[in-house]
Amino acid sequence: MNKSSRDISVVIPALNEADTIGRALASTQNTDGIECIVVDGGSRDNTTEVAQSLGAQVLHSPPGRARQMNAGARAAQAEFLVFLHADTSLPAQFADHVRRILGTPGVATGAFQLKIDGPSPGLRLIETMANWRSRFLKMPYGDQAIFLRKNLFLEIGGFPELPIMEDFHLVRRVRQRGRVVVAPVGALTSQRRWKNVGPLRVILINQVLILGVLLGVDPECLARW
Repeated sequence: MNKSSRDISVVIPALNEADTIGRALASTQNTDGIECIVVDGGSRDNTTEVAQSLGAQVLHSPPGRARQMNAGARAAQAEFLVFLHADTSLPAQFADHVRRILGTPGVATGAFQLKIDGPSPGLRLIETMANWRSRFLKMPYGDQAIFLRKNLFLEIGGFPELPIMEDFHLVRRVRQRGRVVVAPVGALTSQRRWKNVGPLRVILINQVLILGVLLGVDPECLARW
């Protein structure tokens, strides 16, 4: 499939992700109609070299995940955008799910179920809670590979360039424009955040952050905390 017929742009923000970016990009390969854009925020390792060796277009941006994803979205040539974290892998046939969901009338955005790469029962609890939240509260997070149409993304102003919780703010905006649908398959994300902090602490931190956002706490304060 030639460049002009690509209908899905996968945008991956990265910063010192040489050990993980290969798996993320590998999950997009062997799929027709895909453009891969890695937006590097100033890596000091060989993230960009790995990405280029796997055929991704590499852009450079000041650091900040929201800023990097916005830069990638602006450069994207496709109709549909998929925002993929560098430590997350897309499921097989992900493109079919993106096309089907975003092609359904009334749907504004979609995401995949959360799967965490680790055996801990605490991680299974987090998956269950996240997938319940996504299905019933219509609030998927960034590690579930949020996807939507580029024109809608630009209309709502993209990700707010905040130091934290940019995915939460985006979904709150976009769900006012239509339904949020979660695909019946999961995106597999690294356990490193939960492993480093602990599953229960991550749950508590996430809930406090959400409460802080809803109460209007300054995002810089939340990020420092």
